[in-house]
Amino acid sequence: MELVAKSVLPNGIRVLTETMPAVRTASLGIWVATGSRYEDARVHGISHFLEHLLFKGTGRRTALELAQAVDALGGQMNAFTDREHTCFYVKVLSTHLPEVVELMADMLLNSALAPDAIERERQVIIEEIKTYEDSPDDLVQDLIVQTIWNGHPLGRPVIGTRHTVQRLGRADFLRYMEERYRPDNTVISVAGDVGHDEVVALLERFLGGWDGRTAPQPTWIPTLEPTISLRAKDVEQVHLCLATRGRAQADDELYALEVLDNVLGSGMSSRLFYEIREKRGLVYTIASYAPAYREGGLFVVYAAMSPEAGPEVVQLTLEEIARLADTLRDDEVARAKESLKGNVLLNLESTGSRMSKLARSELYHGRQFTMDELIQKIDAVTPEAIRRLARDIFTADQMAMAAIGPLTTHDGLGARLESTFTRCLGLLPKTATAPVATAVG
Repeated sequence: MELVAKSVLPNGIRVLTETMPAVRTASLGIWVATGSRYEDARVHGISHFLEHLLFKGTGRRTALELAQAVDALGGQMNAFTDREHTCFYVKVLSTHLPEVVELMADMLLNSALAPDAIERERQVIIEEIKTYEDSPDDLVQDLIVQTIWNGHPLGRPVIGTRHTVQRLGRADFLRYMEERYRPDNTVISVAGDVGHDEVVALLERFLGGWDGRTAPQPTWIPTLEPTISLRAKDVEQVHLCLATRGRAQADDELYALEVLDNVLGSGMSSRLFYEIREKRGLVYTIASYAPAYREGGLFVVYAAMSPEAGPEVVQLTLEEIARLADTLRDDEVARAKESLKGNVLLNLESTGSRMSKLARSELYHGRQFTMDELIQKIDAVTPEAIRRLARDIFTADQMAMAAIGPLTTHDGLGARLESTFTRCLGLLPKTATAPVATAVG
């Protein structure tokens, strides 16, 4: 941790660095704590759209000149938007850090938001939405979030919809930047061959004049809707998700959930992979994951299979979920913990992953975790903690299902998936709330 340092600029920007003496490159990320979670429904998708626009020219540089400037330095620059953050990042030789800081500051503070660029990028994003809609494996994973968190901003897809993207105008982008793109809402993280004081001086030089404050925005914990969403689509496979309540980023049980995830569906030795793919050959892909956000989280199982195998996969998955707490073995937990520790450490070997860890730890926890502390938290997870967690989250009143595929053309497949799911919920603890099916659309 002596190689990790933090400063706060006078305007409120939080600066975090990690010195990695063995490398000669540096990764820098500008993280703005805004994403689809913070959007009004009228401007759904504006965070993602705006991320695109900041690459389309400033008062001093065209979009081509921005790209050429990075290429001339041998750098790699990109960005992404998720539900709670927007990140602009670059990786370069550390000697070129001053040039890329100046370049990114120009993009952030002086974006032209030219009307013709907005119209061109609007068409690009509509094409991106079409691509997304043609990818049922991605689409179903957003559908399950919309299903179980219906009505909550976290349930909306980050990309927006054609309708909302079509009506966004320049005034909307300016207003959104004024509200959310503020220095006190920004974390800048840098990892690599850097010195903290030099990075702070650079950022003070190019971003120290940025001012303004972000107004507090009310947030609330999403409530679960244990419903079923079925969407008919002319594709070869059924893409299926089952979901239940997970844990938020700051929840102490998040580490137990990650170990549970490893046991149940994350990896080739997991229960679901072995039982459904290896033993029966019913799927090519089946996996679980546990997305975690500031206000809540989910536990999701995703699988893709031939239509005729869909009901059996639903049944086998719920049977495996139902028996987990009672059949969990100590050796499974020990193996899962070692696997998880290996993944954590292997994923932190690059400057980009270290840069990301710095920012996410600051944004979610307000402090940094040492490697030893992360390992200790995983080691502290006990089999009994996982059993207790499994009994808490795997209950019928918290389970939802979403499926996309040829549901209306394969002998009433949609109805059979729905009836199998509803019947197999009886394997879980009795509850007062039954799932409500939506119409096939």
